[in-house]
Amino acid sequence: MANGVYTRYVALGDSQTEGLWDGNDSDGVIGFADRLAAMLDGLHPGLHYANLAVRGRRIVDVLDDQLPRALAMRPDLISVCVGMNDITRPGKSFGSALAEFDQLHDRLAQSGATVVTTTFPDIGRIVPVGKFLTTRVLQTNEAIVSASKRYGFKLVDLYNAPSMTQPKVWSDDRVHGSTHGHMLFAAAAAEALGLPGSSHEWAQADPAAAQQPALLSRTYSQLMWTKNMFAPWLYNHVRGISTGDGRKPKRPEMASLVG
Repeated sequence: MANGVYTRYVALGDSQTEGLWDGNDSDGVIGFADRLAAMLDGLHPGLHYANLAVRGRRIVDVLDDQLPRALAMRPDLISVCVGMNDITRPGKSFGSALAEFDQLHDRLAQSGATVVTTTFPDIGRIVPVGKFLTTRVLQTNEAIVSASKRYGFKLVDLYNAPSMTQPKVWSDDRVHGSTHGHMLFAAAAAEALGLPGSSHEWAQADPAAAQQPALLSRTYSQLMWTKNMFAPWLYNHVRGISTGDGRKPKRPEMASLVG
């Protein structure tokens, strides 16, 4: 990076970075990372961009697979959003996941690239079952905030943003962002990077909508989460598979956005 201009951007993570629910698998998914890349290229044409994220991936997958491939591309900007699949995974693996998170942050800091990372929103305010995950969300966020302070990462704080409690930010499964949500995530990353024209407006609640879902909306959210998130996960878990099995990154190589 020179004078705030980024030329080689790699996005790491799971379904949120892949862009699930912002578009579809038939026509293609977009997501906040693609939108951020478009912003960067619009400011300074010529950006090269790779997106190694795959749905279902966990922290260890980014650490062992995505990060080495990213570093080989010599990026000057890396975004990382991963951990929700570790938070929601039953069992005793969560402690190991936090240790892997520390390793991931250490290696990101050694990359020499500018790193953008993000806390997770308070899903307990959107989906009732989210309250059972609150402790893990807080522990994960603490690790992310601590690393951002220690290494100077650019931090997107979704947890404390009023906009993140509003239903229209989330897709039908109430875990992944909607198209509107991905647009807000990209705007948040732009602010964290201090891009021209960015602001903190993304974090403000829409005054035309309730700041926190009413009981009926929260009940609906719970039904949607069960139908679109928990039931498929349980089915896959019994069979010992992941939603990302057999999938490859949508942008596995560093390439220009045009042509």
